[in-house]
Amino acid sequence: MEPQVRREVVFAETPEEVWRALTEPARLEEWFANDVELTPERGGCGVFRWDDGSVRVAAVEEVEPARRFVFRWHEEGRDHEATRVELVLDEAPAGTRLTVVETAPAGLRASALAGEWSWGVELLAALPRIHRLARAAA
Repeated sequence: MEPQVRREVVFAETPEEVWRALTEPARLEEWFANDVELTPERGGCGVFRWDDGSVRVAAVEEVEPARRFVFRWHEEGRDHEATRVELVLDEAPAGTRLTVVETAPAGLRASALAGEWSWGVELLAALPRIHRLARAAA
């Protein structure tokens, strides 16, 4: 069985707003990576860079705007360790539910599956609270 990390987060935002936070490079740079290049269309590609020198590259497989985004990504030079990331948006009573599933290739040790998108969306969910606290403290 392929190792997998799954998370669900509900945002008090519309699916379109959550979609922009997940697919627009400038928005991704607010919460995920320090520098992002991304073409969010089938066959598109992406590059995610962090200040520590880490670089991950992505190949976009499926896109249903404001609904579903699927891509494979891996550390630069480690194509054989690409994980499949599926982001699915659904309407929820409190806004939009984002389900993130990151799946590693069979044979890859589970500990090698970091689930970056899983923890990243939890950070994204916390941003409104962080901004409110910062404004209150100012």
